[in-house]
Amino acid sequence: MDIRGDGSTSVATPTRLSRFSFGPVLAVAAGVAALELALTGRYGFHRDELYFLAAGRHLAWGYVDQPPLTPLLARLSTALFGESPAGLRVVAVLLAAATIVLTALAARELGARRGGQVLAAAGAAVSAIVLALGHMLSTASFDLFAWTGIGVLVLRLLRTGDRRWWVPIGAAVGVALLNKDLVLLLAAALLPAIWFTGNRQVLRGRWLPLGALLALLVAAPNLYWQATHGWPQLTVASGISGQDGLANRLTFVPMQLLYLSPVLVTVWLGGLRRLRQEPELRWARPLAFGYLGLSALVLLLGGKPYYALPPLLLVMAAGCQPVADRAWPVRRNRVRLVGLLLLAATLNSVITLPVLPAHQLPAVAWVYKESAEQVGWPELAEAAGTGWAAIPPEQRSRAVVFTTNYGEAGALARYGAKYALPAPYSGHMSFADWGPPPDSATGPVLLIHPAPYPQVEQAFTGCHDVARVDNGHSLANEEQNAPVLLCTGPRLPWSQLWSQLRHFY
Repeated sequence: MDIRGDGSTSVATPTRLSRFSFGPVLAVAAGVAALELALTGRYGFHRDELYFLAAGRHLAWGYVDQPPLTPLLARLSTALFGESPAGLRVVAVLLAAATIVLTALAARELGARRGGQVLAAAGAAVSAIVLALGHMLSTASFDLFAWTGIGVLVLRLLRTGDRRWWVPIGAAVGVALLNKDLVLLLAAALLPAIWFTGNRQVLRGRWLPLGALLALLVAAPNLYWQATHGWPQLTVASGISGQDGLANRLTFVPMQLLYLSPVLVTVWLGGLRRLRQEPELRWARPLAFGYLGLSALVLLLGGKPYYALPPLLLVMAAGCQPVADRAWPVRRNRVRLVGLLLLAATLNSVITLPVLPAHQLPAVAWVYKESAEQVGWPELAEAAGTGWAAIPPEQRSRAVVFTTNYGEAGALARYGAKYALPAPYSGHMSFADWGPPPDSATGPVLLIHPAPYPQVEQAFTGCHDVARVDNGHSLANEEQNAPVLLCTGPRLPWSQLWSQLRHFY
């Protein structure tokens, strides 16, 4: 290793990088994109997508549960491609395709030749996490892309020793912070891993602080918003950990395997072994220990299992070239490998994509519950419309529609006009910031689905059932059989009641 006059360092590259296999890798990414686009409109919006649509109509530098990027992407995508599930999800499809290409680039950084690069792209393409996040827009859709891109940049930094790579890394981290603060966990895992197991020289000098400063500057608008609003994202994160922490910890390992694909477990383990043991990849060892450190942090905090998945794709990429070396020369091995990848693609597509008819979703919803949350939202609006019709016309000017969660509020904002419903209100997440109703709205109140939050019903008087939600497929999701109540009015003026109705989980 030598230190250049500009403060950067260089290390001997274990092997010269092979040419990037643009054609085959792009073909894999394009194939996944075509499949996603063909299926993307078969069900309907997911509850989170309906929330992003609403948040996109209230653009801000932050929201109580997220930074601004995903709602902005939702608004841009629907402005360009139409306010439909297919129009909203174009950006998710593009992010998934880019993630596949980045995984192949990571394999190249780790010494993979043509076969290893294509296998890395194929492994990402058939994984449940890439297929799922390419089908619907979520904060994780951009996280997977951004974290994988950061991983490629970190690998380039470690391989070359050129500390100037901290500047693009900092820029990428800053953009990722505009989507979700979780990228700080990645930094908290990778930096100690580089210090203890990698080339410490890359941490010295001015370039790392410059990269950190750039990340801070890019993320500053959202950080300012959070600070001036009392850091509500910490409250939301605490709620997730408190309510689901135990379940998240118990399911962490099996969900890691399922989100990747059981077919790819041996490739992933082989990559972990290579990173830890093979001398030519000694420089990349922080990737292995960074992934393990990130997993430990997620387990400690009770975070969701998918939080640790982007580095898992990179570790899998490290194991692809040895598998390709064994498979491609021998026809039987090659056929077996292709068959296993097709099997993984088929199973994960059935589980994560809208392949099955909606009435058959119970067969897969127990594994991937998000599929069931894409069904029944127009029917919820219809049930609310039935309740609204029960309000005498002369009382509707002072009536309010109130929902207990953001998915229901988003559904009524999207589909309610068909039933002449007014704009809905909710105390859930950032919907609470877009209220309350005026105090002159003294009732009646159409209350949607109070069952998960019985304290909500106590804020209103004279409530009785007027309708029930039926998605038409007997599909057991959160809204199926949800009650629609008609109440005479709020117990207190909305301005006094609103803080009691607000909830973050």
